Amino acid sequence: MTNGLFTYTLTNTLGFEVSVTNYGGAVTSLKTPDRYGTFGEIVLGFETLDEYVHNPRYFGALIGRHANRIARGRFSLNGVEYQLPCNNGDNHLHGGFKGFDKRVWDVSESENSLHLTYFSKDGEEGYPGNVTAAVDYTLLDNELRIDYRATTDRDTIVNLTNHSYFNLRGDGTILDHHLVLNADSFTPVSKDLIPNGEIRSVEATPMDFRKGKAIGVQIRDSYDQLGFTGGYDHNFVLNDYDGSLRFAGRVYESSTGRVLEVLTTQPGMQFYSGNFLDGTLVGRNRVTYVKYAGLCLEPQHFPDAPNHSSFPATVLRPGEEYKQTTVFRFSAR
Repeated sequence: MTNGLFTYTLTNTLGFEVSVTNYGGAVTSLKTPDRYGTFGEIVLGFETLDEYVHNPRYFGALIGRHANRIARGRFSLNGVEYQLPCNNGDNHLHGGFKGFDKRVWDVSESENSLHLTYFSKDGEEGYPGNVTAAVDYTLLDNELRIDYRATTDRDTIVNLTNHSYFNLRGDGTILDHHLVLNADSFTPVSKDLIPNGEIRSVEATPMDFRKGKAIGVQIRDSYDQLGFTGGYDHNFVLNDYDGSLRFAGRVYESSTGRVLEVLTTQPGMQFYSGNFLDGTLVGRNRVTYVKYAGLCLEPQHFPDAPNHSSFPATVLRPGEEYKQTTVFRFSAR
């Protein structure tokens, strides 16, 4: 415990282990086996809970009330324009200056699950409506399942995800990790990472991960979507979206044999290659987190969705329940 903050750890008989803090609901540790059965850390993180309080890169955190960017922090709902705080240049990012990642969640435990709840008051970070959010972390045999739920007493917008940084080797960069994404298209962005409304095919571009490739192979190509980002930080439009749990992507690291597979009910997944890590953060075991030290796979609705009628809507109304699931499945070969 640190100033009312706690860490909770789930383990199973196979040796898998996940730790979560009530501060921001962050996954602070996740240990899985390599091809020889040796367990090791696969998420970036810090030594102390105090460091999570000052975490500037959302390491492991639950993101809300609305994940990703909203242009100029503005959106209209029922003819009313709402102004959210702009905490990412001229735009709103990941719920604002004090989003769900910077709130203390209530936590209860059961045999293989952690149940987190948070009550977000009407007007918090500019959002309308009182929202009750609930997130369950469940450790199964070789899976970490995250179930998201939310209800509201007033029309609002909700888009929740988890922002863990993965490195399946446990050190170095993720440029040699082999990535598959189940996405025929993505949403191009402007220089401030706001979608322009286009849905663009990945065909014949560095954004094509359908057959799989090392992340670093084309990351420095002269493509209009890569130069200003320093790498990948894009929403991929997942195939076969119908609200059911389905395959979204897979990461493989050859030296350890570790495989991470992602399944989700969400329509999109933000793939971020750790471009803004710059060596100023020092994590557990005094490891310096350099550029590309970790990757994020964040199933969610599309960035700036409230301002694009062609994107799947993120509006939540009274009497409805926001309900999404993501599964991280682990294996080795």
